[in-house]
Amino acid sequence: DFDFATKYGLPIIRVIAASAAEADRPFANGEAETGDGVCVHSDFLDGLPVAEAKAVVIARAEQAGWGQGQTVWRLRDWGVSRQRYWGTPIPFIHCNDCGVVPVPKDQLPVTLPEDVDFSTPGNPLLRHPTWKHVDCPHCGKPAERETDTLDTFVDSSWYFLRFASQPADRPFDPEVVRQWLPVEQYIGGIEHAILHLLYARFWTRALSHIGLIDFAEPFASLFTQGMVTHETYSREGDGRPLYYGPGEVTRSADGAVLIADGQPVDIGKVIKMSKSKKNVVDPDEIIATYGADAVRWFMLSDSPPERDLPWSEAGIEGCWRFVQRLWRLFAQCGNGGAGADANHDKALDRKLNQTVAAVAEDIEALSFNKAVARIYELTGAIEKAELSASRSDAIRKLAILVSPMMPHLAEEARDRFNLGIGLVTEDDWPEVDPALLVDDEVTIAVQHKGKLRDTLSVAKGLPKDELEALALASEKVQRSIDGAEVRKVIVVPDRLVNIVT
Repeated sequence: DFDFATKYGLPIIRVIAASAAEADRPFANGEAETGDGVCVHSDFLDGLPVAEAKAVVIARAEQAGWGQGQTVWRLRDWGVSRQRYWGTPIPFIHCNDCGVVPVPKDQLPVTLPEDVDFSTPGNPLLRHPTWKHVDCPHCGKPAERETDTLDTFVDSSWYFLRFASQPADRPFDPEVVRQWLPVEQYIGGIEHAILHLLYARFWTRALSHIGLIDFAEPFASLFTQGMVTHETYSREGDGRPLYYGPGEVTRSADGAVLIADGQPVDIGKVIKMSKSKKNVVDPDEIIATYGADAVRWFMLSDSPPERDLPWSEAGIEGCWRFVQRLWRLFAQCGNGGAGADANHDKALDRKLNQTVAAVAEDIEALSFNKAVARIYELTGAIEKAELSASRSDAIRKLAILVSPMMPHLAEEARDRFNLGIGLVTEDDWPEVDPALLVDDEVTIAVQHKGKLRDTLSVAKGLPKDELEALALASEKVQRSIDGAEVRKVIVVPDRLVNIVT
């Protein structure tokens, strides 16, 4: 309403303000009042905080008889029973005389029958000739088991407790659970947030309330990853769209055609992969073509993990080429011999240390795409570097940096090219030299006639006159000047030298 009135210039009467004195203050930046504040321009409610004003309105309504206060809960009862075979049997027995009776403890757990018939729709437990027929534990008369099974969300509401400990005689060991839980980091799809995670919290709070565990929240931190998406391909048929899979279509810059008849198909939105829309790629085929490491690298590299990832054939091919590029680079470790190993490349050492530290932070923060980007940068720097001990050291450590994302490549390269001793997974993360994390060199851009002519790596904080001298001494700059008179030199420390002729 506020946005509508603002757009069309309609008068807006302020009814909430930070204080009574600000009743006539204009709305700031075209935004409505978002704080609690007090009521203004509201007759008998003026000056009251919002919560108190609600109570006053309810009291008047009840006193006058035209309304009453009622708490409306957004939560609804959770029906945990399901009319299906696959599920945990609900341990209750229905007796005509005794009512609903729990199964005695010495008869638990109730197990599902294996001789069930799935040929007829419906609940096979309800139709089973013998399983459901039992004697009532109280009166001994004929009775029937509960044939509904528990929703699988019941199992997933406490599985983390069982995961931490698996005693044979009880659901979990409280002492072991106290040692391991709550879960520090939960990773799951956003769809978990409205069902599974809600139920898990209810379950945990109930167990905490009756004293079986000493924490009320099961998960300390939640991270919801995005979904893999793909565009759809369809045609209209009999009043509804007919969908085709990516393997049935040939894609080009002009559109897409169905392979079967060569006729065009409509390219739809990029949406979540689903069988009904047939916009699904077969992971087995992709892995068989490009390898698991290339697929994993693509999944982590293209976007932040919390966002949806549009599947791209070009993207996975680019990652596969990077795998080959890394393999060739790993093969170059130590190629320069003793002569090269005597040399050191301070700039590469610094780049390596900065990358090792940053990638570790990115992985801890689940920012895998940032870690991938830094590894791309380091790979390029190693490829451009001269043969040296620094280069060989960087190659060895690069294999460790890529190992969380490309474990197969890292292990194979280490073994084949002697990049280290033992398995990468058993090795320590490379140590960082704090002194090399600080940039004591900067790259200076040298311009002439408004165009970049050269770049210089110099000590940070170099005086202007020295920067000017180095820039004018550059062979590339001298060729650009070509004997012309230098009329002016503009120096921006640690950044730029601009030469005017």
